[in-house]
Amino acid sequence: MSHNTSHNQCPVEFRAARFALSLHRAAHLLPAWRSIAAPVLYGILTYAPLAASEDNDAYSAVRADMVEHLKDYARVQDLDGEQLDPEVLAAMNQVPRHQFVPEGLRDHAYENRPLPIGYGQTISQPYIVALMTDLLNVDDDDVVLEVGTGSGYQAAVLAELAKYVYSIEIIEPLAEQATKRLQQLGYDNVTTRIGDGYHGWEEQAPFDAIMVTAGAENVPPPLVRQLKPGGRMVIPVSSTPFTQHLLLLEKTPQGTVETRQLLPVRFVPLTGDH
Repeated sequence: MSHNTSHNQCPVEFRAARFALSLHRAAHLLPAWRSIAAPVLYGILTYAPLAASEDNDAYSAVRADMVEHLKDYARVQDLDGEQLDPEVLAAMNQVPRHQFVPEGLRDHAYENRPLPIGYGQTISQPYIVALMTDLLNVDDDDVVLEVGTGSGYQAAVLAELAKYVYSIEIIEPLAEQATKRLQQLGYDNVTTRIGDGYHGWEEQAPFDAIMVTAGAENVPPPLVRQLKPGGRMVIPVSSTPFTQHLLLLEKTPQGTVETRQLLPVRFVPLTGDH
């Protein structure tokens, strides 16, 4: 599932600015998705059986439309002609997002909004998935750690680009559902486990890239230690009790860490015993 074309990486500042407006708009979408399934946001949502033929027929066109929307949005920003990495867009076009949302929300699967997946958790909006994936600059020989499996959608996107993905989820039912879903969809280069992602996955470290998909109070030191020299980490971190910012960490070949604060975001909190 990996791609062999080298990445054409644009400056992080362009990437952050390009998506800042979309995140601002996303904040106003939150009431909309809450109204879709507010009564079951903290409960168990029903997922339909996976069906490859259904994906190929009914959803491939709308998924392609979503990708075109991502491309058009990047063009509208007009930041020196910088665009999303074509390999990231190809991965977004490959992964059937509707298979990762509850059955009753499938009609909304390719809209640019987060959706509830049960247990107080959400699947991130496509812009955020694309942004965070793009920032990691994943190559086809990279081993990636994801903290916060959720539905498994972000892990699937990463698996389209990386050699292998290890993903940790602290909520047991979500971890079990995501594991089954990823296996059924053929993502044999993803391994999931139940646990506290704050502490990383020491047995499989070091990692070429680390993505955290929940808001942390600080950058977990175990994750920094498990990042290879030359590696990147993307993580939302609380700057005040009411705000989070997306951070990009890069570990230099000498082992020091350079951190950039990119833009405001809103994620569910990183939970666990830490």
